[in-house]
Amino acid sequence: MTLTEKPGTAGTADAVVPDSAAAALGRERSSAGFVVRRFLRHRMAVAGLVIVALMVLTAALAPLLAPHDPNQIFGSFEAAPSADHLLGTDAVGRDVLSRLIYGARVSMSVGVGAVAVYVLIGVLFGLLAGYYGRWVDSVIMRITDVFMSFPYFMVILILVSILGPSLLTIIVVIGFLAWPMIARLVRGSVLSIKQTDYVQAGVALGYSTPRILFRHILPNALSPIIVNATFGVAQAIILESGLSFLGMGVRPPAASWGNMLSEAQSITVLSSQPWIWIPPGLMILLAVLSINFVGDGLRDSLESRSYT
Repeated sequence: MTLTEKPGTAGTADAVVPDSAAAALGRERSSAGFVVRRFLRHRMAVAGLVIVALMVLTAALAPLLAPHDPNQIFGSFEAAPSADHLLGTDAVGRDVLSRLIYGARVSMSVGVGAVAVYVLIGVLFGLLAGYYGRWVDSVIMRITDVFMSFPYFMVILILVSILGPSLLTIIVVIGFLAWPMIARLVRGSVLSIKQTDYVQAGVALGYSTPRILFRHILPNALSPIIVNATFGVAQAIILESGLSFLGMGVRPPAASWGNMLSEAQSITVLSSQPWIWIPPGLMILLAVLSINFVGDGLRDSLESRSYT
């Protein structure tokens, strides 16, 4: 007899509820532990996670780690790496290493900020479309088709040029245009989850629609959302770098890996001043590869859990 058990049939029923709840909690913990173990076996994913964590830490501690003010102009222009400037100076005379460190702030802010915006929009639309179906599903999916038919990068260029290039503008524009894929993924998951017994039981018990959507359906549809959001961070970093390279992103003197690369449009810089363009190029490559490795590890781990 458990502590919650009472004599008679009522006690038996009372004892079953805690036991079943404990069993469900145990399965949840076991599932989470399985995902973590699977992820830790993915060496490239673990290495990518460490690199991303270091980049985030570097961005957060940029004022402490940067040897100079990123906008401070020194007397030596396009100077080669030296003891005073470990990665040299750019065409304006600013320290490349300091700008590289502060540039991590822009890339990580755009990646996380844009993904947060489009995940919020996509999850909301996907939940509504999958749960209500019928005309609600048709309207939302037709809107999704319209958004997906746009030439993505060209629309971003036009909107940024109209609204004015800035960090906030880039985050909002990318987030506003990138939600359709998440919406489709969530809709597909909801269509299958809403047929399960526990969701039908919630409807029969009179639970409110928001409670069913956000407490019972959404937690079981998180796997594809997490994986897609991880890859989305890498895509947003690439987009920001491309916009800044074209002069439509973060405007100088603010430091960005993309606008640091824009100085490499000169043949002289490309051929004889590699310290100006190779460091930001390597940082973009390293960040995108690391995030993609993390996404691969999460996808493998979460998909493996679905078969257990």
